Amino acid sequence: MFKYISGIITQKGQQSIIVNGAADHVHAFIGLKPSMAIADLVRDIKNNSSNCINKNNWVTGRFSVQEGYGAFSYAHSQIDKVYQYILNQEQHHNTKSFKEEYVGFLRKFQVDYHEKYLFDWVDS
Repeated sequence: MFKYISGIITQKGQQSIIVNGAADHVHAFIGLKPSMAIADLVRDIKNNSSNCINKNNWVTGRFSVQEGYGAFSYAHSQIDKVYQYILNQEQHHNTKSFKEEYVGFLRKFQVDYHEKYLFDWVDS
């Protein structure tokens, strides 16, 4: 699925640097051109990947992704560090849940949030 999502990003004229994740979430590190809104790209990724999963019957029942998403920007000098972080998601999530990771990003980037507006967390 990660390669498929990378293909969606590329087909939309954006640079897919790396796509990886865990069972309950996906990280996509993207070189986004200013001509495309993040919300439009995320919508396209979610729609196309959900349709692919359902068309191929990869899950029992109908698959759908949650409505929300998080988007964080990094300086060009951080590309290697972010790439390595996304590459090593399986190892990373042996010690930290997606909820811990995501809330940590919100705090790191000083984003005000209310717990009730975050994701429906999947307990592993």
